[in-house]
Amino acid sequence: FQVKSENGKSIWNTEEIPEGSEFDDTWDPREQPEYEILFKQCVGTEDVFFGMSRKDPSTACCEDMVIKIKLPETKYSDITLDIQDKVLDLRTPRKKLLLHLPYHVDSKNSKARFLSEEETLEVTLRLSRKFDFINFA
Repeated sequence: FQVKSENGKSIWNTEEIPEGSEFDDTWDPREQPEYEILFKQCVGTEDVFFGMSRKDPSTACCEDMVIKIKLPETKYSDITLDIQDKVLDLRTPRKKLLLHLPYHVDSKNSKARFLSEEETLEVTLRLSRKFDFINFA
């Protein structure tokens, strides 16, 4: 099979470049902070007690992804955060995190809050899912 390129001199197609690679800088000496990814779903009494919906505890039924990033000795004003559909890019004077997200997110409906007493940035990302038999609302 043969791939035609738009420009005869280019050595790769734009489809071959992963989303978010423009943020990647291998020469940046800043260390990566500790982080954890959690999933959150909205449930009501019909889900918990009656089991009327098709929701289960899996990530397929979650509406939000929560990323908790430890940023010791960091002020809120020093944090730069950029969220794309599949990439989270966080930079501070001492730390750098380029995270390729496991699911597409709605970057316009995402929230972040800095918990200064815990020195943690909590980023809540709304998952962007196609409608299926579980995610029908």
